[in-house]
Amino acid sequence: DAGTLRLSVQPYTGTSTFLPLLNGGEMEFGVVNAVDMGLSYRGPSYKIGGRNPFPHAPNLRLVMRGSPLMVGLLVRKDSSIKNVYDIKGKRMTGEYPAHLAVWYNMFGHLSSAGLTWNDVQVVPVPAVNDGVDALVQGRADVTEHAINSAKIKEADAAIGIRHITIDCSPEGEARLRKAVPGYYGRMVKAGQATAVVEDTCFIAYDIYLSAGKGVPDGVVEAMLKAVWENTEKLVPVHPLFREWTRERAVDPEVTIPYHPGAIRFYKERGVWKAGMDQAQQKLLSLNP
Repeated sequence: DAGTLRLSVQPYTGTSTFLPLLNGGEMEFGVVNAVDMGLSYRGPSYKIGGRNPFPHAPNLRLVMRGSPLMVGLLVRKDSSIKNVYDIKGKRMTGEYPAHLAVWYNMFGHLSSAGLTWNDVQVVPVPAVNDGVDALVQGRADVTEHAINSAKIKEADAAIGIRHITIDCSPEGEARLRKAVPGYYGRMVKAGQATAVVEDTCFIAYDIYLSAGKGVPDGVVEAMLKAVWENTEKLVPVHPLFREWTRERAVDPEVTIPYHPGAIRFYKERGVWKAGMDQAQQKLLSLNP
């Protein structure tokens, strides 16, 4: 309803299916999380936790840094597990062959406490909802899901569950950021979401509006202008859009370089701050 662009939505089954199209110019825009984007942009020589299953897409460019996704560890409400350190030796869902991003989530949870997959008993599951099912069915002691999701509400009604905190001390945060670039810790107060029974630290990672570097600057600027001037209209669409804000759009710790059209747009509005040019050049140098 805003701006001059008219977009048609194309459904795909996951990141790995459409990033090659974004990279090759067959699709103009895509919405993907920061970690998947960083892995795809940097290619097979760059690994997190010893793996990178994503197709190399060096032409990815950032248009706007959006709101954060948040994911947290889950246990039964009556479990003796109180925090991430207590999961050592316990049955933890893993592998996630049909849901690659969740493997990185679980790896990040472990890393915040200095733990590895060797410190837990891995319960193989294909995707994130299957992990919650394993917890409900008693086949796993700990799993994860996105904060306040319908699946969490379903499991909480069935058996009673609660989130447990990762280590968000300065040392824990440093381990998390080093293990999975693009992740950071975010505290959630008790009672702010289902299964958050005490102040709890979650993994947060950003959603990116992205484009291929071949998309004309004017098209990127038109897209940005439409969103920039109408962010308040997004909020009723989904709660995540509360943090899809102008203040979050530009950040030096993003995982892919910004599109030139986006840079010009931000410079004109005075939000491309000192240090951003150096951050941009550092990211560009990763794909010379």
